[in-house]
Amino acid sequence: MRISFMISVLATMLMAFPNTSTAGSMLRASRSIGAPIGFPSACTRYAWLCHNTSSGDISDEKAMPLLKKINRDANSSVRPATDYATTGKAEYWSLPINNKGDCEDYALLKMKSLLDAGFPANKLAISVVIDRNGGNHVVLLARLKSGDYVLDNLAGSVKPWSSTGYTFLASQNFNNKSAWQVTLAGPRAAQFSGT
Repeated sequence: MRISFMISVLATMLMAFPNTSTAGSMLRASRSIGAPIGFPSACTRYAWLCHNTSSGDISDEKAMPLLKKINRDANSSVRPATDYATTGKAEYWSLPINNKGDCEDYALLKMKSLLDAGFPANKLAISVVIDRNGGNHVVLLARLKSGDYVLDNLAGSVKPWSSTGYTFLASQNFNNKSAWQVTLAGPRAAQFSGT
C-alpha cells in the first residue's frame, strides 16, 4: 500500500498540534484533520461510507460474534494485492476487486458487511495507523460499550485498539462520517506529538 505521503503529511500536522491522548478503552479524538488520500473519492462512490445511515446501540454480547465473523470472512475471502495491481493506480480506496485488495479495501468491505448486517453506522470508523513494523496501515474500528475494537486484515482476532501494538494517527469521525479526526495514541504516539 502506498499511503506514505499521507502519513508524512499527517505526521507534520500532528507535530504542530500535540495531543495528550492516553491509552484507554476508547480512542480520544482531539481535533479535525483532512481525510487521507483516496478517502474522498471513495465517499463519492460509496454513499454508505460517508453518511450515517443508521445509529443506535448494540450490546457487546450481540456485537462481538458479528465482528469476529465479518473479520474472519473478509480476511479469508480477499487476497492481498496493491492498488496498482488491482486498479493501475498508486492509491485507490475501493471494495476489493476480483477478491483482491489492500488494507483499506479490507476495511471498506468489513464496514459494508457490518452495515448490511444492521450494525449501527455511528459505531464504525476507518482508522489510519502505523503497524508494529513501522508500516502504514488502515483498519476498521468498532465502538462498543467496552471500548474500541480493531478489525484487521493482518490479524485473525478482533482486539481492543490498545492490544494491537499499533499507533493510531487519525480516524473517521463516528458521528460525522465524511470528517476525520486526530486520534494520536499508541506506542509511537510521542514521536508524532513532538514530546
